[in-house]
Amino acid sequence: MTTNHLDQGDDRPPAGFATRAIHAGQEPDPTTGAVVPPIYQVSTYKQDGVGGLRGGYEYSRSANPTRTALERALADVEGGAAGFAFASGLAAEDTLLRAVLRPGDHVVVPDDAYGGTYRLIARVFGPWGIEHTPVDLTDTTAVAAAVQPGRTKLVWVETPTNPLLNVADIGALAALARGVGALLAVDNTFATPYLQQPLALGADVVVHSTTKYIGGHSDVVGGALVVADGAQLPVGLDGPTGTTHLADAIGFHQNASGAVAGPFDAWLTLRGLRTLAVRMDRHTANAQRVAEFLDAHDAVTSVIYPGLPSHPGHELAARQMRGFGGMVSFRTGSEASALAVCAATEVFTLAESLGGVESLVEHPGRMTHGSVAGTALEVPDDLVRLSVGIEDVDDLVADLDRALAAGRDA
Repeated sequence: MTTNHLDQGDDRPPAGFATRAIHAGQEPDPTTGAVVPPIYQVSTYKQDGVGGLRGGYEYSRSANPTRTALERALADVEGGAAGFAFASGLAAEDTLLRAVLRPGDHVVVPDDAYGGTYRLIARVFGPWGIEHTPVDLTDTTAVAAAVQPGRTKLVWVETPTNPLLNVADIGALAALARGVGALLAVDNTFATPYLQQPLALGADVVVHSTTKYIGGHSDVVGGALVVADGAQLPVGLDGPTGTTHLADAIGFHQNASGAVAGPFDAWLTLRGLRTLAVRMDRHTANAQRVAEFLDAHDAVTSVIYPGLPSHPGHELAARQMRGFGGMVSFRTGSEASALAVCAATEVFTLAESLGGVESLVEHPGRMTHGSVAGTALEVPDDLVRLSVGIEDVDDLVADLDRALAAGRDA
């Protein structure tokens, strides 16, 4: 893990999550004492002679002090050895896939993965010679059957998944992947590092769309990778730097491809990270109340939320997560009623994305997951997805009650 002033090197226990999120990688500015890292809006840096770099900075594609602060903070809160910040979540995914895959390799993916991830793997990396198998990641036996020893180099996990909120056993899948020389990557966007720590459970690398809960205010697009201490490339693969270290390969590709977070974007994301813990507590409490309301409503045919005892992954989620998160999905019985509900909300805003302080509603089949229509990942047409915000929960429940009444008439 990246060291900082919170790691005392004595017998005191490590600082808690919220403390690290506010302080890790964010020492007061040595020149002015500013308690918030400055925005280094700069492209290049004066060198003290040829090759004489100040602090390792020469060009902001390669490194920028504001981005460095964010990367150190993300590594710390995820319990990882190295963090990397990108211009978007898909830019982070693309960099990871390029770093660990070669033509002829195989990837196991969730059969209800985020549509953008599936589009990237199937339609961008597919023509490059990468094969993939969608599988129910809640069934470890099915995952084992999908793995192709010698060819499978990556098992891609979302937990909870988007938008069906299935919960996968990270520890079991990590052991399975390790047994065939593959890596386990976990998209931790929905859970966030506050609610779930995949690296501690055996994952090799964590993926984030920092646009979502980490940024938290719907005002910045970004992505991140955090690599476990000691993580290596898939068996038999050497990296572009001549080592087998996963962090080395990702760092090379981050610089070579250049889809990095800009300094202002990094600063906004770092600002969001500081309040992640308190926001997630409120998101989770509100989502639990909303899920319980929907579960009792006669216009809803089923509710999908890991915090409900009826969820098949409830007990697993309770073991590997601090809380159940702010995402709730439900079904209405018909596409027409689902669309009517989405059109009728007033506090919930009809929009894609998730994880901001404001509540959002969307129809995955027509919106975020339209790219998987007609594939094994197609979602039900009566599914509605909620990103439950931090407003007064009574207002959220009342808004949904009115919208469901409109949906009943559709």
